[in-house]
Amino acid sequence: MKTIFLTFITLLCIHWNNAQSNVSFIKTESVKKHLYILASDEMEGRKAGSLGIEKAAKYIASEFQKIGLIPFKNLTSFRQNFKANDIEMFNIIGFLEGRSKKDEYVVISAHYDHLGKKSKGEGDLIYNGADDDASGTTAVLALAQYFKKLGTNERSLVFIAFTGEEMGLLGSRHFGKDIDASKFIAGINIEMIGKTSTYGPKTAWLSGFDRSDLGTIIQKNLEETEYHLYPDPYKTLKLFFRSDNASLAELGIPSHTFSTSPIDIDVHYHQVTDQPETLDMEVVTETIRAIALGIQSIINGKDTPTRVILKKGEGRRN
Repeated sequence: MKTIFLTFITLLCIHWNNAQSNVSFIKTESVKKHLYILASDEMEGRKAGSLGIEKAAKYIASEFQKIGLIPFKNLTSFRQNFKANDIEMFNIIGFLEGRSKKDEYVVISAHYDHLGKKSKGEGDLIYNGADDDASGTTAVLALAQYFKKLGTNERSLVFIAFTGEEMGLLGSRHFGKDIDASKFIAGINIEMIGKTSTYGPKTAWLSGFDRSDLGTIIQKNLEETEYHLYPDPYKTLKLFFRSDNASLAELGIPSHTFSTSPIDIDVHYHQVTDQPETLDMEVVTETIRAIALGIQSIINGKDTPTRVILKKGEGRRN
């Protein structure tokens, strides 16, 4: 019995060391490339309905293609087209089919839209949205490449760059209209991961931490690392309902937003100064690696987070 136990512990250690080694696939160089392209002046602030967001959409779709993802369900391309507020919009969705649990889905998402450009004025007029949310969109691309290369996902992965978040979660609400929520196991939304959190280096926070045990699962999976996950420290801001995770959470899906943003003191938030140069690329990279390790047991079908139950009147679904 002792020999069997020691063998089991040894195998666990080997598995964990391999997992930590594998996240080194996520390189700062490629992270920086994605982020600087998405937050460049060429993208014109990525406002929904603009020429700039069209360029961003083409870039994200081309990266999904290079990675080897396929369109989701009945879509004929990576675009999910819809119309809202009299604007033609499109989510960009890539799919990686699972193995033994391919009919169970995990969403990994971020919004790729931002505020566009100032209509008048002098100097810098472009809201580049580097942290908000080119950083999260970069994470989606990096995680898609990572899990595709790993090839061990038992559950199917749905990688989504949502549009219209800045206009009221329009893209994620559209996506939620036509899905069977019971088949969606978790939603990992990523928003503003370019700066050290108020909890200190190598930390992040999760919105709505107490609404499911997703955060607890991630904390457990990160125990052997230097990285730590904490509950959202900004309770009065109600951030759980202010990002795209809310559209899925309102369907009962344990969907939360992963962030490092010190949003209460961030002078660049929703300003033209939200430029790539204000971000720490090492923070972005190490946070993406932490997300990869933190959700591994969910991706592999070992852990299933509890469902979200909202109180009467919570949420903003139409």
